[in-house]
Amino acid sequence: MRSIVIDDHFAAWRTASLRALAERVAPEAIEWRIEQPAGLQQGQTLFDYGKLQEGVVATPAVAVHVSKELAALMHDCALHCEPQRWAFLYKVLWRWQQGDRAVASPADADGAQLYRMAKSVRRAKHDMIAYVRFRQQAQTASPPEYIAWYEPDHDVLAWAAEHFSQRMGRSSWMIATPRGAAFWDGQQLHLERRHVLPGECRVDTADEAEALWLAYYRSTFNPARLNEAALEQHMPVRFWKGLPEGRLIPAMISEAKSGARRVAQASEVGALAGKSIAVEAALAQPARESPSSLDTCRRCDLWRDATQAVGSAGPRDARIMLIGEQPGDLEDLSGQPFVGPAGQLLDIAIRHAGLSRERLYLTNAVKHFKWELRGKRRLHKTPAQREVEACSYWLERELHTVRPAVIVTLGATALNALLHKKASLRDYVDAPFELNGGWGVATYHPSFALRQPNEAARDKVLGEISNALAQARELAESGLAGIAATSGTPNKTSKKERQ
Repeated sequence: MRSIVIDDHFAAWRTASLRALAERVAPEAIEWRIEQPAGLQQGQTLFDYGKLQEGVVATPAVAVHVSKELAALMHDCALHCEPQRWAFLYKVLWRWQQGDRAVASPADADGAQLYRMAKSVRRAKHDMIAYVRFRQQAQTASPPEYIAWYEPDHDVLAWAAEHFSQRMGRSSWMIATPRGAAFWDGQQLHLERRHVLPGECRVDTADEAEALWLAYYRSTFNPARLNEAALEQHMPVRFWKGLPEGRLIPAMISEAKSGARRVAQASEVGALAGKSIAVEAALAQPARESPSSLDTCRRCDLWRDATQAVGSAGPRDARIMLIGEQPGDLEDLSGQPFVGPAGQLLDIAIRHAGLSRERLYLTNAVKHFKWELRGKRRLHKTPAQREVEACSYWLERELHTVRPAVIVTLGATALNALLHKKASLRDYVDAPFELNGGWGVATYHPSFALRQPNEAARDKVLGEISNALAQARELAESGLAGIAATSGTPNKTSKKERQ
């Protein structure tokens, strides 16, 4: 076993490696050392290629021709923090010299390690350029003018110092790391290898440029678009301690989670009282596409969680149309309206009113099931006004096609969808209203009966629904009802207005 002592840099290793190759010393027969050993054990031979002693005739170096890609990989690996990197690089060089070109391939075990180490070093180079922050000393302080503290993952200080020396002009600066420091006086770069503590580059004076940078950074932070995963990916948490803005980030994230997302970048927006702007409801709606079929409708987001769109049932020449709120769980699975528990109660009310379901046109104001998960059950959730407005496209088409003489609305949502305004159901129950040449009859949705606390209350609600349907039958059979129009403003009055 031979010990080769070198200075801890690529040039010294390269010189020693070429001479070891000339002597055909195998990688496993060399112990690479950085510091001068105190003494040699018996049988050891020392090759000190850091500083050759006078009178020692060195073995002539052998010429080794490596590819440009391999040379770049080896230069980067030489900056890796791996203590055994010099022995590993000599093993790579030895295999190459022996004609084993697979050592430069990522498919080879040594080649894969070579690529991993080089990739890690290149990442460290990028990080140092991105996350070094200089702080300006007081005008009366002695040079350097700017100082920075940084803790790189690998020995990339010299490389980064060359980068900053080309971009900082004549301003003097110092970058300190745990393993050394780099100095630039405006003309010449000096590197010093020694153990440096973070306190040696501390600046206690105020930095106007840093204060301006912090104000700018905070003003560009948009809490409404915060993505913590992306933030930590592009600016890893381990670098925050060395960044002036690092101490702002946790507070800004906390503020975003505590409600700042609602007012985005301007906190003053949340304090504004605001004012109402008169605008027609139809003009306030977003522009939506006109789908050719109900299955392709994407006018609101309810289709994302629904099994399918639920259309209508009944003849196109029906004199009476029943409009519900939206399909339920069973309707969503079957694709047919009013087939669940509420539909079964509706069938009872229809029979009591002397009507036949086969002669009625059944539909809903909203065509997709809106629900929320409770345990393993999908429970009904009332659709929002914007969803009702989006689905009015289909309801208007149905009204235009069927042109019923009497329209029965089941529940407040259906009534609002028909009237195109917010209306109170109790103002319209038990009193038919004119509707552009036809009649409208408002009553409760059958699901309201299902929610009653006892059987008596449920029968009462079911009776009121039956009475409303009987009123609709009488109006349709009396000949007083004309054909309901589908456009323009309905001529309607509530029970309160009639009183």
